[in-house]
Amino acid sequence: MMNRPVDPRRRFLIGAALSSSVIAPWSTLSFAGSSDAGANRFVMVILRGGLDGLSAVPAVGDPEFAAARGALAQFASPPLALDNDFALHPQLAALHAMYGRGELAVVHAVGLPYRERSHFDAQQLLESGGTRPYELATGWLGRALAHSGSKGIALDTAVPLVLRGTTSVDTWSPSAMPDPSADFVMRLEQMYGAKALHFDPEMMSSMAGGNSAAAGPRAGGFATLAQRAAEFLSKRNGPQAAVLELGGWDTHANQAAPNGALVANLRNLDAGLGALRDGLVAGDVWKRTVVVVATEFGREVAINGTQGTDHGTGGAAFVFGGAVKGGRLIADWPGLAKKDRFEGRDLRITTDLRAVLKGLLADHLQVAHSHLNGDVFPRSDAVRGISLLS
Repeated sequence: MMNRPVDPRRRFLIGAALSSSVIAPWSTLSFAGSSDAGANRFVMVILRGGLDGLSAVPAVGDPEFAAARGALAQFASPPLALDNDFALHPQLAALHAMYGRGELAVVHAVGLPYRERSHFDAQQLLESGGTRPYELATGWLGRALAHSGSKGIALDTAVPLVLRGTTSVDTWSPSAMPDPSADFVMRLEQMYGAKALHFDPEMMSSMAGGNSAAAGPRAGGFATLAQRAAEFLSKRNGPQAAVLELGGWDTHANQAAPNGALVANLRNLDAGLGALRDGLVAGDVWKRTVVVVATEFGREVAINGTQGTDHGTGGAAFVFGGAVKGGRLIADWPGLAKKDRFEGRDLRITTDLRAVLKGLLADHLQVAHSHLNGDVFPRSDAVRGISLLS
């Protein structure tokens, strides 16, 4: 779906035929005000629900790891080693390959300037870039893009908060409805002319008014969204930034199950990120791309009574791309002994996620420090950006 007016004739015809208000094929997105062909690209992937960073990136070298995690320290197959102290979950093979190629940096014990445990509040801060929930009504990426006049796209039926700002944003998501028949398309072409319609039966965007939280992943899967993001970013004069999201990380129960939801979600995430990389390589923009994968908060260190984990604070984030100086793990490791945990429960945050984002926005998207400390991340002067680029 595009955030711009639709021809009334097309609105009426499509609405009458498909009981919807607007359908816009992805191939017709024009990206007015888009970036130049050689501009750098930026992707934000939001993991909603609170990814357990110690499952995704186990601290196998910490002497307290096994005792602190209990059953969660056991994996169906050996974790994928990063160095002597850290590894990746066995399901994150594509990310591990990126790490080996020097394309992935892992940031651990990272989090927001927030120490409570509300999904709603934490996600609002993750997207808004504020220091208090709901103090800002726009997103840090939307405000950053406004300074350059660059275009963004959300792989969803609605624009997420992180992309909201003063510039227009396109959206795209796979349709949950059957493809239109060849006869239907032919009749539309006869009535209005093929040049006016440009229907692509395989790539119809989802209809307005759908369930933006679930329609995308259900209809096409996270890998489909990732592939489409790569296609958009690879278009000549396409968008400079894209946002994707994947939910299902609130693992209060059965987290240790070898075939449970966490394992399936990590596999799904890895497949999508691998597809994103492949598409960006094929589109010849990989070397100019940075991808950030982050969640609103981590989980408690210890397993709970239902074999899961409860809401925590510190977690892990991934930064990868052809422009990233990877093959390294970035952490001021606080330790997992109970005395070293936040409130005796959580992995302590030692790196502010805003430091990661500010470094990338400054170095990769060329956002001025005055803007970063002013309207992009207000009151963040004390947070210095981290250099993550090659």
